[in-house]
Amino acid sequence: MKGQAAVTPESEVASDDTFLLDGQPYCPQSEWHLMLNKPSGILTAARDRRALTVMDLLPDHYTRVRCMPVGRLDKDTEGLLLLTSNGELAHRLLAPKRGIVKVYQARVLGCLDADDVAAFSQGISLNDFTALPTRLTIQYAQQDQSLAVVELTEGKHRQVRRMFGSRGHEVISLTRLAFGPLTLDPGLAPGCFRVLTAQEADRLKEAVNLV
Repeated sequence: MKGQAAVTPESEVASDDTFLLDGQPYCPQSEWHLMLNKPSGILTAARDRRALTVMDLLPDHYTRVRCMPVGRLDKDTEGLLLLTSNGELAHRLLAPKRGIVKVYQARVLGCLDADDVAAFSQGISLNDFTALPTRLTIQYAQQDQSLAVVELTEGKHRQVRRMFGSRGHEVISLTRLAFGPLTLDPGLAPGCFRVLTAQEADRLKEAVNLV
């Protein structure tokens, strides 16, 4: 049935047929794992009536196979977002007891210094919880603006922004660079995605003892 649309379950196919779904080559598989470079201004949600979500950046196929975001990135945060159709993998990656490290790069107002590094390393008390000790690495610091990397195992709502805010530094931009063993693919432009390689998916599963 080359060149024809398969519209019924009874459609006959040949062993050498190529299948396209939403215009893309399709190979049936039991699990899907994606890496998305989330742009700022997009919600991390399955759907929203008033705003674009990360699922709007993907072909409809991934919604149908329930390939969903692993956790959330705030609307104004960009960078690495993982999506998977494996619910158990997502659950384990987000479980606090697993201690999966997330790495963010933050551009903030003001000059970061050794006192900020020490405060992050001791755990910062916020209104509703005390953040666990976190590694803050200053990449450069000037009087009006600084750039730093934050490594943390938690992921509470707007946590990184609130931690910097408690130190008097407003976050100008925030990008997630890594999630567990995976780092953001530098070849992915904002709004673009790719399927994880088998090796990358295995590394995620190994990180949470799901083998």
